[in-house]
Amino acid sequence: MKAARIIKPKEPLRIEELNTPNPKGNQVLVRVKASGVCHSDIHLWEGGYAGPRDTFMRVEDRGVKFPLTPGHEIAGIVEKVGDDVSGISEGDEVLVYPWIGDGSCPACVVGEENLCDRPRSLGIFQDGGYAEYVLVPHQKYLINIKGLEPEQAASLACSALTAYTALKNSMVKAQELLVIVGAGGLGLIAVQLARALVGSNIVVIDLDDKRLDEARRLGADVVINAKSRDAVKEVKDISNGLGADAVIDFVNSSSTVVKDIDMLRKRGRLILVGLFGGAVELNLPLIPLRAFKIIGSYTGKYADLVELVALAKRGIVKSIVAKRFKLDEANDAITQLKEGKIIGRAIISP
Repeated sequence: MKAARIIKPKEPLRIEELNTPNPKGNQVLVRVKASGVCHSDIHLWEGGYAGPRDTFMRVEDRGVKFPLTPGHEIAGIVEKVGDDVSGISEGDEVLVYPWIGDGSCPACVVGEENLCDRPRSLGIFQDGGYAEYVLVPHQKYLINIKGLEPEQAASLACSALTAYTALKNSMVKAQELLVIVGAGGLGLIAVQLARALVGSNIVVIDLDDKRLDEARRLGADVVINAKSRDAVKEVKDISNGLGADAVIDFVNSSSTVVKDIDMLRKRGRLILVGLFGGAVELNLPLIPLRAFKIIGSYTGKYADLVELVALAKRGIVKSIVAKRFKLDEANDAITQLKEGKIIGRAIISP
């Protein structure tokens, strides 16, 4: 089988011919029909994340090993199953839950494998979906998506799941003011979910008018281009000087978080999702005096992905597929995403 692999950080992905895995026991071999291109893939390709004081947090220090086939948003067709698999058959259309844990840590025990102490996520710690086939370690990580297009379903496993979890963590209620920072793939999904499931007042902040136009089309009440307007002032004006009840930051950089805190109301919730990185200086007395919460939110659990697939089948949430690439165009896909040329989601179809 062919796979696009990261050989070393910052070097072009290489198309390699690998042995097609043969599933055993509870394993399932999935023929990849669509693999989403995620900002996390960029960080993986770059070899890490920006930390405080110009430090660089290497993914290899977290257990990532190269060469590696990236891709954690995977939809496809069951090609072959191991001898112990039941309830899954060859030809089934499936979405892969990629956030696999060791099965024994405290998070895994309560069904939150995405927060495992020793993660084994596909496309990060194990070979993923930038390939013709992917080996899924157990049938329990598959969700039937019959009725959905693989291209639409693939990004449910990360961008939509991450947005869904962040929205839950924000605890935002109807009529409360929700600010979404970043109108990329995740932000646009969050707008749809917040509009359909919560009914909050939605403000979206970004630096690109085209993305903001899309956010408005999907249900945002107010959009703000922070390049030309004072986002903090406008959020305060909208809320009669109080600030936002919740801010979900899908960028999470030094510059955005400072403004997030300034636009947050007393008792508000700040949900940090993005991995752009950096550092901020916190006014520590301000945190208890205003009693706001800062919460980190990372992907989501299997049960929530099942819920999302059901919502997608009802048409409540829909991924915005912006561009499609072939497997040998994987480098171009990552480059365009890094340069901000993709609104919504890019898909690789092997």
